[in-house]
Amino acid sequence: MNKKVVITLVAAVVVIAACFWIFGGQKAQSKVDFVTETVRKGDVSNYITATGTIEPVTEVQVGTQVSGIIDKIYVDYNSVVKKGQLIAEMDKVTLLSDLESARATCDGAKAEFDYQKKLYERNRTLHEKQLISDTDYEESVYNYQRAQSSYLQSKAALARAERDLSYATITSPIDGVVTSKDVEEGQTVASGFETPTLFNIAADLTKMQVVADVDEADIAGVRDGARVTFTVDAYPDDVFEGTVRQIRLGSTNSSSSSSASTTSETVVTYEVVITADNPDLKLKPRLTANVTIYTDTRTGVLVVSNKALRFTPEPQLVGKRSIADCDAPHKVWMLDETGFTAYAVEVGLSDGQHTEITSGIAEGTQVVTEAVLRGMMPSAEFSQDTERSPFMPGPPDRNKKNKAGKEG
Repeated sequence: MNKKVVITLVAAVVVIAACFWIFGGQKAQSKVDFVTETVRKGDVSNYITATGTIEPVTEVQVGTQVSGIIDKIYVDYNSVVKKGQLIAEMDKVTLLSDLESARATCDGAKAEFDYQKKLYERNRTLHEKQLISDTDYEESVYNYQRAQSSYLQSKAALARAERDLSYATITSPIDGVVTSKDVEEGQTVASGFETPTLFNIAADLTKMQVVADVDEADIAGVRDGARVTFTVDAYPDDVFEGTVRQIRLGSTNSSSSSSASTTSETVVTYEVVITADNPDLKLKPRLTANVTIYTDTRTGVLVVSNKALRFTPEPQLVGKRSIADCDAPHKVWMLDETGFTAYAVEVGLSDGQHTEITSGIAEGTQVVTEAVLRGMMPSAEFSQDTERSPFMPGPPDRNKKNKAGKEG
């Protein structure tokens, strides 16, 4: 026989043997392991997520009710201030001039009022004795009342001028920290229809709050006093704790539309105020918080993983073991020497990974969660709980096949 033909036949036999070993012998060299877990007591929570902004619990906007030039500023960003402390002054030249003018007007009005009052009292006595006519008496009454009105008006103008002068001295209304400074020395501020803001002062930065926007579909589950956790991008590894303090009834409408279409979408959200301690001052005002609000929590209840509730023993996996099933919407499986037995259970709250078991099984019971097919080759290992089927063998090792052919 030709030597080249002999080599070809040997190589073919080796390839056939390798394919048989890969595809046919794999089942014999593989085995199925069933993973179990213990039914235990734990905590299960339902939650919703939202995004919010961190703000001080108490933050006061300090402004001025008079127009003028900022003459002096005594604080800066992050300055610690006390209630009543002088933080800025406005130019007082014009205000002092207005005050003196109002005072002079008031003094003149008072003198006129005193004169008319004495004249009125004298004429009243004479009129009672019928020594003057009614016309003269009525004129004295009229002049007296006019002088009195003018005097009262000038007193009010003087009080207003004194108050305006006091507004030029700006003091802190609370104990706190300056978080914003919106003016500089020499800047002109005008108090028209609204008071211009000069400073923002936060009362206590160790107590912060998160104002979260909760979607209308989730707001029904939020309750006052609910537990909250949140993170901020500045400290991604830290999880902060908080409590729902207030659910604001006023909703916010935000509309979004696409230029490529004529449809528009309106999203309704509600503001939920969450209080949080900030002892180390990590939480800064205006940081964005990723919020998790726990709408329902069960503590110290029996729980199993959701994989245990999804597991079903397949005949191709169990081999000679028996399968004792039951007709129930929710069940878990136990494994012993004889086979698999299903137990009906009642379920409660679920957090997506674990589910509460309210009845049907006792604490400490071992339940099956998944089946794992293990073989000689790493590619032949699969879990029943994954997307790939446990019955599908892994891809054959092409390198081994080619190597076997070359050696043949």
